[in-house]
Amino acid sequence: MSFSMTGYGQSALQLGGHKITFEVKSVNNRYCEVVLRLPREWAVYEDKLRRMVQAHIKRGRVDVIINREVTDGAAGAHILDHRMVKSYLEAAEVLNRDYGFQGELSLQDILALPGAMESKEESAAADSSGELAGLLEQGLHLCLEALLEMRGREGSYLTAELTRRLDRLEELHAGISGFAPLVVEEQREKLRQRLSLLNDGSFPWDEHKFGMEIAIFADRCNIDEELTRLHSHFGQCRALLLGSEPAGRKLDFLIQEMNRETNTIGSKCSHLSVVNLTLDMKAELEKIREQAANLE
Repeated sequence: MSFSMTGYGQSALQLGGHKITFEVKSVNNRYCEVVLRLPREWAVYEDKLRRMVQAHIKRGRVDVIINREVTDGAAGAHILDHRMVKSYLEAAEVLNRDYGFQGELSLQDILALPGAMESKEESAAADSSGELAGLLEQGLHLCLEALLEMRGREGSYLTAELTRRLDRLEELHAGISGFAPLVVEEQREKLRQRLSLLNDGSFPWDEHKFGMEIAIFADRCNIDEELTRLHSHFGQCRALLLGSEPAGRKLDFLIQEMNRETNTIGSKCSHLSVVNLTLDMKAELEKIREQAANLE
């Protein structure tokens, strides 16, 4: 099953007097890029949470946002972080003494400094780090399940669309295969008629040289190898779309190869019908490339 790189998931859990909200969204990206935004004091869990995401997502930019909200009626009392306040005062003293700054910290300034005051719930959460770690993993897991469900649903739509366009490519391929044997026959008749018009009896007709000329033309415009490789690429694309591994990058490579084979067919065979079919094939390949760029 192929997955899209676009998806969204959210969840929320309760921890003491706080509501922990989780939000995960992913968009297209060449590689797997995970960006985490969570409270500063929870940065210690960042690496483990990133590995959780990478275990499920192989390609795309994934933004993980974790917020903490105080629930109604549970604001709780705050306590002073003495070590943090002491470090602020010592830093202010050094600035005054060594760098010549003037001024003093007021009570209001100290209370407004980050980390100077800590809620009892935060202190309790810090003490029960094992419980917090489990809750963060649980919330992120619920988010990832919703994200993967959406990516899978979108991937199914993309797979159906790409399969339909592959069917169209095979129809065009069959049309080109049908015209290919006629190219040499038409060239033989055109050349024979042209020589007949030019022959005023001043030069002899040489059937052997005429046959050599047609043989050279047939070799130059032969597209059997290109048609065979295109048929093989169609089968590989279908296998990738039905497989369980990420298909986006491999599909991109196959589309480039199919474009190359189509260009070669157009340059080797100047038959009008074949040229028109190759143009249609290139248009379909461009549409496939645009859709495949959304696959993981």
